[in-house]
Amino acid sequence: MATSDKNAAVAEITEKLRDSNAAVVTSYTGLTVAQLKELRRSLGENAQYRVVKNTLTKIAAKEAGIQLDEHLKGSTAVAFVTGDPVTAAKGLRDFAKENPALVIKGGVLEGKALSADEIKKLADLESREVLLAKLAGGMKASTAKAAATFQAPLTKFARTADALRSKVEQGGAGTPAPAEAAE
Repeated sequence: MATSDKNAAVAEITEKLRDSNAAVVTSYTGLTVAQLKELRRSLGENAQYRVVKNTLTKIAAKEAGIQLDEHLKGSTAVAFVTGDPVTAAKGLRDFAKENPALVIKGGVLEGKALSADEIKKLADLESREVLLAKLAGGMKASTAKAAATFQAPLTKFARTADALRSKVEQGGAGTPAPAEAAE
């Protein structure tokens, strides 16, 4: 590669690393072109899978302030994730199960380095939308519980007052009259 091409490639990789909220480094040795095409499709619109040169990616990662050197050995491709990192991690994990030639080496999530095991744990999480829905449901249940708790003493007081009113209207049945108490 000519120096100007290398500089352009480094600038492009640096920009992708900065614009992505996650990047997953993989080894793709043994995958066919058709399998790579299938992998790219399975990642969807929120991730871009690119084969990269290790030396250029090391320079780009350093410029972006990201530590990836330990993962940049052998044939390397990077999934640049701009959307939900959990969805991309699931896509890579599921593809790797079907195609053992794809090996997840590690990556970075919002500037923090991740090992291959941490990426697999990330893939085991539920999607952002599901987690937000569960949180909203939990908050709704908590507020309903709190409202019932605050309302309980008022309800109990109202029932007690109603019972006393009924008793008074019945003429105090069950309580000894003052004349009866004197005998």
